[in-house]
Amino acid sequence: MRARLSALLLLTLGALAGCAGHELRGTGDLGVVIERASGSVQILDTSQRASLGKVAGLGDLSHASISYSRDARYAYVFGRDGGLTKVDLLTRRIVRRVIQGGTSIGGAISPDGKLVAVANYEPGGVKVFDANDLSLVADIPAVGADGTRSKVVGLVDAPGQRFVFSLFEAGEIWVADMREPRQPALRKFSGIGREPYDGMITSDGRHYAAGLFGEDGVALLDLWNLDAGVKRALVAFGRHGEKLPVYKMPHLEGWAATGSQIVLPAVGKHEVIIADQHDWQEVARVPVAGQAVFAVARPDGRQVWINFAYPDNGTVQVLDLPSRRIVQTLTPGKGVLHLEFSPRGEQVWLSLRDENRIEIYDPDTFARIGTLPAESPSGIFFTVRAHRIGL
Repeated sequence: MRARLSALLLLTLGALAGCAGHELRGTGDLGVVIERASGSVQILDTSQRASLGKVAGLGDLSHASISYSRDARYAYVFGRDGGLTKVDLLTRRIVRRVIQGGTSIGGAISPDGKLVAVANYEPGGVKVFDANDLSLVADIPAVGADGTRSKVVGLVDAPGQRFVFSLFEAGEIWVADMREPRQPALRKFSGIGREPYDGMITSDGRHYAAGLFGEDGVALLDLWNLDAGVKRALVAFGRHGEKLPVYKMPHLEGWAATGSQIVLPAVGKHEVIIADQHDWQEVARVPVAGQAVFAVARPDGRQVWINFAYPDNGTVQVLDLPSRRIVQTLTPGKGVLHLEFSPRGEQVWLSLRDENRIEIYDPDTFARIGTLPAESPSGIFFTVRAHRIGL
């Protein structure tokens, strides 16, 4: 017995010694900001409003996004050069990196956390990988009904172990059932409208909406009732009236879903649209400072923070949803590319690409409460996304 106790003590001391050089912590208040010019990311701490370190060697991040593992320890970085990189937030190192395509536009992680899917412009299609070791599981070429290979946009995860995405040139929406990972079951919807440029899924996982660049409106698919097919909604959403040059397309992932309403940028116009999230009918339009890119809802749904395309990308406006009024206009600096709220909404973080810094604001007082240096920062992604559908 004494020998067994001595061995147990030695094992315990060895384990403690092995941990001595590492801080024990959770990941719920962490996040990542993309540094697009240097091919690196910074690991952020929202509790301390601090940067914990940098991970370099991630390739072309000129248009990059991130999904998180279910335990929020690993960030999967989707680079423009076709790179898929798995980054450990705790050790702040690259676990695995593969070049899976020519040009990619984003990705998603499956509801069970076992699969990572990447949307590709070139060669056009979706590739699905094992989330553990990034080995290839499935390759889904995006060949439309007319035989044309298309760019894939708007890739999201959906309940039922599914991925949903749109084909730009073909004008189609596909639903991939991944319950048999190596044999995806595809449901294809054609004739949805011209040139779907992006897609989003509502927070309850029910509706997938593809924004149309080639015509007005969105293509709406009820994932609870696929047999009903794709319907058109918000047909006045786009560019009726004066048509302005579109300097940057809005990102549908940034549509602010606030429970009963959704707020979305009007393409090519200086306004945002408020729609009823149940019937997808327009409720109101609110004039804003420029062409909106992201409309991001505070977690409580009271406010929507909006940034803009050039030449108004130094401005951020705050929409009070109950009154449907702009209640604050901020000028943080040049090149505000992205906004992200902390998990409970007491902070909002802004990336300022052209000024090489991140600004942190209190959304109640609109006061700046912190700033951090960053090299050409763009997307900010907090680990709360690990537990939200479509993010």
